[in-house]
Amino acid sequence: MTNSDERYYQPNDIKDALQTIQKLFNSYTSAPLTPELLAYHQKLVHQLETNLLPLAQQAQDKLRCDQINSMIAVMQDWTKLRLSGQIFNGKMQHFKFVSKNQPQFKRRVHKIRGGQNHRASRH
Repeated sequence: MTNSDERYYQPNDIKDALQTIQKLFNSYTSAPLTPELLAYHQKLVHQLETNLLPLAQQAQDKLRCDQINSMIAVMQDWTKLRLSGQIFNGKMQHFKFVSKNQPQFKRRVHKIRGGQNHRASRH
């Protein structure tokens, strides 16, 4: 194996490839928009459309086809939002969009009966 072979990641199956693209997408969602980032993003969307979707259709895997279409929709929405100057308030989880607008609860942890390591939380 040469150094150029070690540079690229080869996924084992469709799910592995989708997880890798999801991780890459989540790593740059809040980054400043540059032409290089936009080109990289379009390359990932193109990979989904041209490589992974036909593989899933060929394997007749309905779940993977739906997940790939969901990822493409989320990634195209990211492009529209960022080009219009708005923020993308969320991330991709389980190949779907998850909003960050969920309530945050404050926790106050206190020890009950001192010496034990068990802790209770009062919300």
